[in-house]
Amino acid sequence: MPEDPAPQQFDLCGLMRRIRRRADLSQRELAERLGVSKSAVAAVESGARGMDAALLATAAALAGLRLGLLDDDGRPVAGMAAGTVRDRAGRRFPAHLDTMLSEARAWRWDHRPRQRQPTYTFDRRRPWEDAADRAHDRPDDHLVPQPGDAPEERAAARRAAAARRRQEERQRRFQAGAFRHLDDGWTCTCPPGCDDLDDRSGRPVHAGDCPCRCDVG
Repeated sequence: MPEDPAPQQFDLCGLMRRIRRRADLSQRELAERLGVSKSAVAAVESGARGMDAALLATAAALAGLRLGLLDDDGRPVAGMAAGTVRDRAGRRFPAHLDTMLSEARAWRWDHRPRQRQPTYTFDRRRPWEDAADRAHDRPDDHLVPQPGDAPEERAAARRAAAARRRQEERQRRFQAGAFRHLDDGWTCTCPPGCDDLDDRSGRPVHAGDCPCRCDVG
């Protein structure tokens, strides 16, 4: 089985020269644009020193280029999303760990009854887990906040959904005739004379001696 190829070395010296060639800038001119000394640019091109990534990105922009990360297939890889979930102090969760709703790990707060359960949490590494297994099929980013994520809101939504299910089941049973045997506590006592008088053309009509008068407001 062939071995994996060695990762391509990042040729900062050659890239700096490429930037200058595309931008048509001398070392002195590039240094002036970047706000550094000419010797600093020369040292980078000779391999004697490195360069800050932000400064390198500025230099690339002068040549109409931009920095980026590529995967093994040469496809661009974007940075992690900026609007992902944060903890209650507004801090981002560790990038190498996976975030989740705290309800997925609610047992963590069972022994802390006085501590309010947060909306989001993260899974710590397990010592026996392999790095490749952890990274397999994992999402590219952390969760993005959604309305109703808070534990209290999710609990209320579950209660409302359960009430709807009970109501829908009761309605289904009612329509299926499951309650026909129940006495509703009221029986119409209209005499036959009411039916003789009522031609069903308007409001119900009752005989004068009707003791029921069930639909008279």
